[in-house]
Amino acid sequence: MSNKMQDIVKMVQDEDVEFIRLQFTDLYGGLKNMAVTASQLEKAINNRCMFDSAAIEDYATEGDAMMYLHPDVNTFEIFPWRPQQGKVARMFCDVYTSEDEPYEADPRRVLRRVIEKAAKMGYECNVGPECEFFLFNTDENGLATTDTKEQAGYFDCGPIDFGENARRDIVLNLEQMNLIVESSHHEMAPAQHEVDFQYSEALHTADNIQTFRLAVKTIAKRHGLHATFMPKPKSDCNGSGMHINISLKKNGKNIFFDKKDELGLSREAYYFLGGVAAHIKGMTAITNPIVNSYKRLIPGDRPLVKIPKGGEDNARIELMSPDPSANPYLAIAVCLAAGLDGIERKLEPPKNMINKWTAGNTIPSTLADALNELSKDKLIKATLGDALCTRYIEVKKKEWNAYCTQVSEWEKEQYLDRY
Repeated sequence: MSNKMQDIVKMVQDEDVEFIRLQFTDLYGGLKNMAVTASQLEKAINNRCMFDSAAIEDYATEGDAMMYLHPDVNTFEIFPWRPQQGKVARMFCDVYTSEDEPYEADPRRVLRRVIEKAAKMGYECNVGPECEFFLFNTDENGLATTDTKEQAGYFDCGPIDFGENARRDIVLNLEQMNLIVESSHHEMAPAQHEVDFQYSEALHTADNIQTFRLAVKTIAKRHGLHATFMPKPKSDCNGSGMHINISLKKNGKNIFFDKKDELGLSREAYYFLGGVAAHIKGMTAITNPIVNSYKRLIPGDRPLVKIPKGGEDNARIELMSPDPSANPYLAIAVCLAAGLDGIERKLEPPKNMINKWTAGNTIPSTLADALNELSKDKLIKATLGDALCTRYIEVKKKEWNAYCTQVSEWEKEQYLDRY
């Protein structure tokens, strides 16, 4: 048993941890877990916990459905919002086959493959997300609504910001789980909020996004609110994004920085942007994965890419189009894969891409169009892997077809009396 494993066993004993959740991620980015008691901890950290993946809807399983969970012991954290006697902790897991091989369609594995490719090129990938969400009222049964009496706007504070206390508790709970929050504030729309946490290595960031989403929903519920990461929950308000900030390091140095350049970007950064431009259509079905995603992407509304200023430490590329309904492992994986392809092929970005190239005029306008572009992009398909990509396109086409058969309130208002 490694020193880290021994430390976890001791912590479980010392902190009175009774349950450990072995968490992994499904195709949609949803968290799944198997809970084991403290008595089964050693079995868990020795990778002997199995589950039947065939029972999970739309899990991209081929062949034997029995899978092993391999906990990443570096992700052990205690949930601060659970009881302090008989505490609950978690570890993120990688999924392995019954032959004890990495399961290639595991979203965490997809991101690991891209990180491994970057490492072979000499790069360390750092990613920082900007996650937006809404806090709405619940009904008398505690179910979700889109109702809010709040009228707060950008950077407003209490008492006009009704979600201020919930947002405060979210931040405090995240910090207790060693997730470093840089800032939090009210966003533009009523009941809309943003919490930004410190950039980190790509896999760690994807794990942090999963932790963040769970904490937001859990703490909101304790305040009698419903938290949603739906990109556009109301037609008359701003949508929620999950901007992805990316930089690459080589030998400990941020290689995206060049003080001689007008924007402070190096050639590698421009090539990375060229790769994103070349594959943006193909990767949009991943970064914007639901029907509702495309109601946020309004032509001319916002740039696709921003370049924040601030010297070497802050030199990065900010991709604006992704939204928080995306599977974070897959979204980060395709963004990095596209950029690395640009560096390998020395692709120049379009001249008007930075701060001007609007997402709504550049990327697919519907989920159906995005899936069609994904099916044509060989690099993005290879990044996802055959099994996952095939299953993803299949279930998302069903989602689109189901949406197309629905009759909306707008249609009734426009056509019921007229025809």
